[in-house]
Amino acid sequence: MESADLNAVWLTLKLATVVTLLLLVIGTPIAWWLARTRSAFKGAVGALVALPLVLPPTVLGFYLLVTMGPHGPLGRLTEALGLGLLPFTFPGLVIASVFYSLPFVVQPIQNAFEAIGERPLEVAATLRASPWDTFWSVAVPLAKPGFLSGAILGFAHTVGEFGIVLMIGGNIPEKTRVVSVQIYDHVEAMEYTQAHWLSGAMVLFSFLVLLALYTFNPARHKAL
Repeated sequence: MESADLNAVWLTLKLATVVTLLLLVIGTPIAWWLARTRSAFKGAVGALVALPLVLPPTVLGFYLLVTMGPHGPLGRLTEALGLGLLPFTFPGLVIASVFYSLPFVVQPIQNAFEAIGERPLEVAATLRASPWDTFWSVAVPLAKPGFLSGAILGFAHTVGEFGIVLMIGGNIPEKTRVVSVQIYDHVEAMEYTQAHWLSGAMVLFSFLVLLALYTFNPARHKAL
C-alpha cells in the first residue's frame, strides 16, 4: 500500500474508535430510556434515533453541513467559542458519524435492556439497591451482549461510511480522507490495483466483524 492508503486506514480506525466510544456513552442512556419508559414520546424518539437507517446519507450530510456551516446554529456557536467551523475537519467527521451510526449502537443495547425483564430489577430493589446501583450492578452486566453487538456494529458502520463523510469531511489527505473515499479516488484515477487492495481489506474486515458478532453473540444473527 502507498503512504496515502496507510494514512487513510489510520484515520479511518481513529475515527471509528472515537465514534464508537462516544456512541456507547451517548447511546446507553438513550437505550435505557427507550427500554424502560412508558412515555407517549417513546415512538417519536425511537423513530428519530432510527432515522439514519432509512435516510439517504447525502440528505443527513446536507443538513449537518448547513447546521455546522457559518450560518447554522452550531456553526455560529463554534465560531463564537473560537473553535472555528466544523465542516472539513476531523471533529466534524466525528459529529456526523455519531449521528449516522447512532441506531446501530442504540438498538442492540435497547433490545438487550428489554430482554432483561422486570424480575432482576425488582429483586435488586427489594435488596435496597439504589436505581444507580441497579443499573450498573444488574442491568449493564446482563445487557453485555447488547453492548458488544452495539460496539462492533457501530465501529464497522463508521469504517464503511462514504456519503456522509465525503459531504462533511471532503477529501483532504491526512485530515478527512478515510478508506472509503480513498477507494473512490483510486477508481476515479483508474488505479484498480490499489483499489483492489483496499477493497479486499474492507471485505476481509467486514467478514471478521460478522464472524466476531456471530461468535461472541450467537443469538444476534437470529435478529438480523
